Amino acid sequence: MLLDQAANMTNIIAAQIIKVFYPFVIAKTETRAYLKLNLSTNEQRDPLFWDELRSILQAKLWVPIGKHYHQLLDNGWLAESTS
Repeated sequence: MLLDQAANMTNIIAAQIIKVFYPFVIAKTETRAYLKLNLSTNEQRDPLFWDELRSILQAKLWVPIGKHYHQLLDNGWLAESTS
């Protein structure tokens, strides 16, 4: 199941990465609010992570972000199966 199809997923927002510059990532939500993403220490130190963020930026993809902590979600848009 996709997160945007689950009725109980109210703590997740869609955002588009608009700026990537170490150690910051800025995203814009569907309501045009700007967020500075909170990255873990491991994410900050991972060159592959930064390369992937630049790829997401160039592709203009929308990514799921936790509404409260402004962090990228590990599973992307997929929700765990309830069955």
